Amino acid sequence: MTARSSQLAWPSSYGSASGVASGPPPYPCPALSLLPQPHPKFCLLALPCHLPPGREGGSGAPEQAECVELLLALGEPAEELCEEFLAHARGRLEEELRSLEAELGPSPPAPDVLEFTDRGGSGFVGGLCQVATAYQELFAAQGPAGAEKLAAFAQELGGCYFALVERRLAQEQGGSDNSLLVRALDRFHRRLRAPGALLAAAGLADAATEIVERVARERLGHHLQGLRAAFLGCLTDVRQALAAPRLAGKEGPGLAELLANVASSILSHIKASLAAVHLFTAKEVSFSNKPYFRGEFCSQGVREGLIVGFIRSMCQTAQSFCDSPGEKGGATPPALLLLLSRLCLDYETATISYILTLTDEQFLVQDQSPVTPVSTLCAEARETARRLLTHYVKVQGLVISQMLRKSVETRDWLSTLEPRNVRAVMKRVVEDTTAIDVQVGLLYEEGVRKAQSSDSSKRTFSVYSSSRQQGRYAPSYTPSAPMDTNLLSNIQKLFSERIDVFSPVEFNKVSVLTGIIKISLKTLLECVRLRTFGRFGLQQVQVDCHFLQLYLWRFVADEELVHLLLDEVVASAALRCPDPVPMEPSVVEVICERG
Repeated sequence: MTARSSQLAWPSSYGSASGVASGPPPYPCPALSLLPQPHPKFCLLALPCHLPPGREGGSGAPEQAECVELLLALGEPAEELCEEFLAHARGRLEEELRSLEAELGPSPPAPDVLEFTDRGGSGFVGGLCQVATAYQELFAAQGPAGAEKLAAFAQELGGCYFALVERRLAQEQGGSDNSLLVRALDRFHRRLRAPGALLAAAGLADAATEIVERVARERLGHHLQGLRAAFLGCLTDVRQALAAPRLAGKEGPGLAELLANVASSILSHIKASLAAVHLFTAKEVSFSNKPYFRGEFCSQGVREGLIVGFIRSMCQTAQSFCDSPGEKGGATPPALLLLLSRLCLDYETATISYILTLTDEQFLVQDQSPVTPVSTLCAEARETARRLLTHYVKVQGLVISQMLRKSVETRDWLSTLEPRNVRAVMKRVVEDTTAIDVQVGLLYEEGVRKAQSSDSSKRTFSVYSSSRQQGRYAPSYTPSAPMDTNLLSNIQKLFSERIDVFSPVEFNKVSVLTGIIKISLKTLLECVRLRTFGRFGLQQVQVDCHFLQLYLWRFVADEELVHLLLDEVVASAALRCPDPVPMEPSVVEVICERG
């Protein structure tokens, strides 16, 4: 019998798949050629000669399994074979990991996240499944000890794979395409179902789910930041529109149009964010049935974290314009305060309820954790609107007050000439008040006024115009000895209605204008009390106050308020005048009509 006729028939798997060329083994065993027929045990003896040195070559899991079966039949120690089997598999799987890591480098550009997860799933995860299946078939007799080795092996390499996947997913956090990211996460999670079932002790499926949950939380944070940036962008656009110069014959967008643009832009961004994060809960996504995505993601993530968080952030941003005006650049334009107050009021009346209802309908919450009631959020928005409108009143009142204060402080009231005209500053006050009335009327309703008397525009101011002042100067009031007029004035104030200058502002035009006019006239009164007036100075105050009364009464809720404050101004000027000779009412009327 020749040696050629007695050679072993080698397993077909010992071909090119194992990294060795087809044909006779590179390290032939001479003893085999002496046998008339191949014997299994001699075949097993030849197997180590066929495997590459150290049995760490590139053969796949099926080839390894065939080799291990033969070695087990030969009586090789199973524990040693376990170690060598896993060591050989580690080399191949680590090569897959190195290939994935190379794709994360700065050059060449990394493939898209879907392609990356596909490669990882078909390469590393597929190889891990083959190793786990072969190991469990070959070493089932090893019992719990063998299973623990396999679990530790899978957990270690799985951790390396997860780290690479998270590095690649981190590169997607700034992107805007949620659909591609969700598809990649779905592939990643779906491919780990098989090893997760085979290697339950390794916790691969749970670790994959945790990665998906972390990515979902990060995307919620990304969309929240996007909504905040969109809101700030809208405010910047409004500022630019308000500050843009107006060309002759062309009017810029009005406040109502700007408000509509801001509201629609914010709402469209909210809807887009809801649609983007809703992809995480789609039925066709493998992880959408997990408890997190059926409960906490919807209630605490989307509703509370994204929607409620943005609405509260919007209110806080709006309130910041009330806290420190002018510290970070120029002062806030009053028109922006007015627009934001109306925006928050609209959110309180309708928008918040609509947005939360839309969110609850899209994300069917199955979580019993507490959520923010609609009423609580509406109350916060209303309080923000109130603060903004109150600040608007103070800012506009301060602007007019500054004009009045400078006009009083810079004039020599003792040596002034006999009045012939209304001072220009009073005309400017009326013009500015009228402009504010128009501005507020663009966003707020009229409001309620008290019934007005028929002579509101004909009343003339003098030092005797009110009953209080008449009693002060009437000779019959002091038959025997003159009474201290300051004392009499203070006594009468105790029985007069107190004027609350900084009373709460209601959401209507009349209340806003009333607040501004109260601040302005109170400033005028306090400035007059600090000056000394000559006869003509007193008469000029009469003329100015009558002019203000002619126009300001129609803006306030109660015209008596204007009368009382202007009475106080004229009376205070009279008290600080050494020679209080009032001007005839008819002359005052003529001057004001001419002015």
